[in-house]
Amino acid sequence: MALVCLTACALVAQTPPPVTVKVEIVNPRAEKKSTSGGGGIDASNVVVWLTSMGAGGDPASTPVPARPKPQIAQINKSFDPHVLVIQTGTAVQFPNRDPFLHNVFSLFDGKRFDLGFYEAGSSKMVHFDRAGISFLFCNIHPEMSAAVVAVETPYFGMSDRAGRVNIPNVPDGRYQLNVWYERSLPADLKTLNRVVAISDASRSLETVRVMENPNFSLEHKNKYGQDYVPPANTGPIYKNP
Repeated sequence: MALVCLTACALVAQTPPPVTVKVEIVNPRAEKKSTSGGGGIDASNVVVWLTSMGAGGDPASTPVPARPKPQIAQINKSFDPHVLVIQTGTAVQFPNRDPFLHNVFSLFDGKRFDLGFYEAGSSKMVHFDRAGISFLFCNIHPEMSAAVVAVETPYFGMSDRAGRVNIPNVPDGRYQLNVWYERSLPADLKTLNRVVAISDASRSLETVRVMENPNFSLEHKNKYGQDYVPPANTGPIYKNP
């Protein structure tokens, strides 16, 4: 019992405070910056991760607690959560909690897969074995979309509505800061990459200002590269007398 206590206390003592980042969404068409802290602006789902650039940030130097098993559920014709960030090599469950069929697929830059049709109450799993962004859709319901961000580091976090990001268990050292946001252009996101130094005295990073793409759209083709077929009209048919 004493040994268990000593081990637990040692882990607590070795766990550094989280690295904090504030995210600000900038709309280029607005006269003023759309900040995450005011006006009800939703600054959620911005992914921030830190990649070690030296021995001081070696992932093995600080124990990283196990995270809950990730999943993206299909419920009410939507994906929950809409954005999921994981470390490369993680398996994600895709349970169907709707009372009808779904067909989840991703045919883009990240993990390419097609889960086929599966019924209510069942679940399928995908192993994300490569880094990248996997955009997810359903081949039956065009309104459904999500994204899985797989990164090659255990040091990552995602912003809440107020734009707050907490990245736990980051050891002192030099890192490259990386950012991803669904509504931004890749070229604009690349300009946000920078080297940061994490230490006991510096665990709060400068505000990250993310440029929103004013032409962003969730419209997409089905898994065959074709437009979705509109649902059949099941309502009553009116006939002229």
